[in-house]
Amino acid sequence: MTFSPEHPPSGTVRNWLDARAAGQATAFVFPEDGSSLSWRELRSEAVRLTWALMDQGIERGESVAIMHPNGRAGLVALFGALYGGFRATMINLAAGPDAIAYALEHCDARIAFVHDDVADLFRDASDGRIARLSVACDPPGAPFYPLKPQDHALLMYTSGTTGRPKGVVHTHASLLAGGWTTAIAHALTSADRGLCVLPFYHINGLCVSVMSAVVSGGSLAVCTRFSARRFWTDAAAAEATWFSVVPTIISHLLHASENPDTATRARLRFGRSASSALAPDVQTAFESRFDVPIVETMGLTETAAQILSNPLPPAVRKIGSPGVPFGNEVCVLDAQQNPCPAGVEGEIAVRGPNVMLEYLKNPQATAESFAGSWLRTGDLGRMDEDGYLFVTGRLKELIIKGGENIAPREIDEALYSHSDVIEAAAFARPCDSYGETVEAAVKLRSGSMLSGDELRQLCEQRLGRFKAPDRVHLLEELPKGPSGKIQRRKLLELIG
Repeated sequence: MTFSPEHPPSGTVRNWLDARAAGQATAFVFPEDGSSLSWRELRSEAVRLTWALMDQGIERGESVAIMHPNGRAGLVALFGALYGGFRATMINLAAGPDAIAYALEHCDARIAFVHDDVADLFRDASDGRIARLSVACDPPGAPFYPLKPQDHALLMYTSGTTGRPKGVVHTHASLLAGGWTTAIAHALTSADRGLCVLPFYHINGLCVSVMSAVVSGGSLAVCTRFSARRFWTDAAAAEATWFSVVPTIISHLLHASENPDTATRARLRFGRSASSALAPDVQTAFESRFDVPIVETMGLTETAAQILSNPLPPAVRKIGSPGVPFGNEVCVLDAQQNPCPAGVEGEIAVRGPNVMLEYLKNPQATAESFAGSWLRTGDLGRMDEDGYLFVTGRLKELIIKGGENIAPREIDEALYSHSDVIEAAAFARPCDSYGETVEAAVKLRSGSMLSGDELRQLCEQRLGRFKAPDRVHLLEELPKGPSGKIQRRKLLELIG
């Protein structure tokens, strides 16, 4: 199997792992303990888990639940399920007991790979209905299940902030295409090594980081979790050439005291930001301090991550935009689901080889998510004359004050313009007079004497009195999902 910038990957994950295993190249390194895993070793261990699943009578296409943090065992479990023709079902360990129990029941898994650290969580959530498999099996001699590109490969549940989580189904074709869109946007080659601090049970960690290495033939340094104290040390130890993070991580690195050494700065081609909008002031401050360019991107679980990316330096990036399409098509639709002209706001939609097959066991939600061949993202935006997309908000997060639409992102960016602000999110509060009013929550750097009223006045100066929040709440931490994305819909419940 060969990587082509012009054409999406053909075949299945099994085909690609076989091809990578033919050489001696390193697949993954683990900077926290200094160990590594070659493609050949990964294939060998994955095959043994495939045999173990077959030995237990698990059928082709069945869900196999995976409850693992980042690490060697989790990678082997993932590729063992994918290689064997099973549906790798990544369970979000940060989702909470109820969501985990729902996912385990909804996916119909009969067996699971479970890390010892979450054994109690698995036992409580599965209620004894699902067997735990942790012992590999020697080959019994039976043939592997046949596998096609359109077979189910991955099942990943959405965050469920507006109801029950939906199970996003990706095929082998769309899963590989998710790694391909990243590889072509960032010109990844076999010489590149990514640094992954995002969890594999989130689409960014799995597709952007893991699958791009499979497709490009590069390698990946895997950390168990993000640590601002260790980030630059791990990047140096791994000899990483790029990393993929989220805006909250960029902000935390910016406010930490650690800096990359000269060799690490020189080696890093770029950092990549996704999962939510990156405030322009934060991006500019990060690049100025660390001398590492940040490429803003956009992706969804339903599109195996990336749909848009800014070009790599030295090409011109548009700060405040997640860029242009790579490997798929993106447009903006009006209320009648017709494409909007440049400069007109509408709903962002995408189509291409990386788009999901369906929501598992939910044909109504699947149908409602498509406008013909276009997948509706639920995000609002506009396209400029150069084809760069600018995200203006979420359809379900718009604040409607006195009949006027206010995008929370505008307020977020005003708050982030103050150097003491590490995290910020605006949200709506129901109001008898206006329908909704604007409030915001922020996390400040340690030792800051900034008040909520001062931040409110800053917003008023930048946005005017109507859009400025009535109150700015100072919190120790803002609620976040597994990728580090701030969950603004939970703020009202948290603050009361």
